[in-house]
Amino acid sequence: MGKGRLFGAWGILLVGLLLAGLTLAGLATPFGARSARAQANFDRPGGDYLSAPVVSGDPADCALTCERDRRCRAWTFSYPTDITSGAVCWLKSNVPPRVPENCCVSGVRGAGVVEPRNGAVETSIDRAGGDYKSFEMKSGEGDELCKAACTGDNKCRAWTYVRAGYVGREAHCFLKKEIKPPRRRAGFISGVVR
Repeated sequence: MGKGRLFGAWGILLVGLLLAGLTLAGLATPFGARSARAQANFDRPGGDYLSAPVVSGDPADCALTCERDRRCRAWTFSYPTDITSGAVCWLKSNVPPRVPENCCVSGVRGAGVVEPRNGAVETSIDRAGGDYKSFEMKSGEGDELCKAACTGDNKCRAWTYVRAGYVGREAHCFLKKEIKPPRRRAGFISGVVR
């Protein structure tokens, strides 16, 4: 054997087996499972075997509860509808099909929670402070109306929308004259307009 060969024939065989094993491991994973994520604004109705309140109001805690329970295959986190009802985590014994629904965040075991980011809207972000105006929102009015109120007011530089049940019975909109640093906080949606 010359000095130019690191492992010789055995090394080539070992590397070949390692690469084949990695390829087979990749093929054994169901298509799309590597990019599995929780789905905001989707419910997975049915298959429930346990429901429990989520005191923190954070969908990530529901995902973690599913991870720790061997029976759990999927989960749905329901946002509170008012301050008295609170958030609820539904653990599921199977993986029901997803249905579009603003009430919920759903996922399958192993998916975790990845909040959507589109640049203009910051999901699960609070920009605390700098408020010059706040108002209660009616049932069914979402973050789009809060953003529109900020965009239509030249004094407003940023906004934060809070879902019902997180700071009061109804949803709230906070208009801000200053841009404050973002902090992760479940149930809050923020944005910067100017």
